[in-house]
Amino acid sequence: MFSQVVGILFPVFVLVFVGYLVGRWLQPDFKPINRINMDTFVPALVFSSLVNMPIEMSQIPLISASFVAVLVPGLVMIPITFFFKMNYKMWTPPQMFRNSGNLAIPLFTYTYGDTALAPAVLLFVISSCAHISIGLSLLSDGNPLKQVVKMPIFLAAVLALILNVSGIGVWNPLYEATELLGAASIPVMLLSLGAQMCKIRLDGLKIGISCTLLSLFTGGIAFTIIYVFIPLSSINMQMMLLFTMLPPAVMNYMFAERFDVEPQKVASMVLFSNFFSIITLPILLSSALSWI
Repeated sequence: MFSQVVGILFPVFVLVFVGYLVGRWLQPDFKPINRINMDTFVPALVFSSLVNMPIEMSQIPLISASFVAVLVPGLVMIPITFFFKMNYKMWTPPQMFRNSGNLAIPLFTYTYGDTALAPAVLLFVISSCAHISIGLSLLSDGNPLKQVVKMPIFLAAVLALILNVSGIGVWNPLYEATELLGAASIPVMLLSLGAQMCKIRLDGLKIGISCTLLSLFTGGIAFTIIYVFIPLSSINMQMMLLFTMLPPAVMNYMFAERFDVEPQKVASMVLFSNFFSIITLPILLSSALSWI
């Protein structure tokens, strides 16, 4: 079991480490790279994955589970932040919106093969759409609908689903082009995450540890509800065990910076929690493979 877990996580952590070395030595500006990835590579990945994905009633449990994974931590954080007098806007989004792109997609595909790519992308799309709608609603007073409909990820998902459901299909060379373009998104995600690790500062260690422990707690509650009430296949249940307890997404920091919601503290949450995934992911993956 140990060698299996190491074999699954090794490619992920190697790319993250390479990104760290690139960020440390070359110090590139990853902002335009991340923008290209989020507006080009990731939408291509979403499109190529969803356009041929079987749309069946069997997908409803997984979709329901993804909403539970996102919404339940937000509800759990209400009494926690009230009792401990914590800033709800700062602490809650990192518990709701996990690293479903940088870590989840490569983790699921390395663990379960290409058959896991479509459900992994589906989880990523749902989480991303919830983040740019519900997440923005938590941080701002405006209507986030305009933001959602302009997102290339959202547009790619809608177009893919329309073509899928209508049965129109996609010209095969065009499909292969989008598939090739989308394949670049995963390594870019991991390299970018590694480069972000260069910004870790020890003065944020305490808040990073607190966020990591909270992520496991709130994610554990969400997974318990999914396990008890939502019928999923064995593989999908294993995926949800990992998905519910992933570290926070980097986008949490971007939104916190945009709306001035203590961005430095959110950065510590994101960076340290992703760093501690070196410890938590092997444990969670071992549990998923041996228990469910």
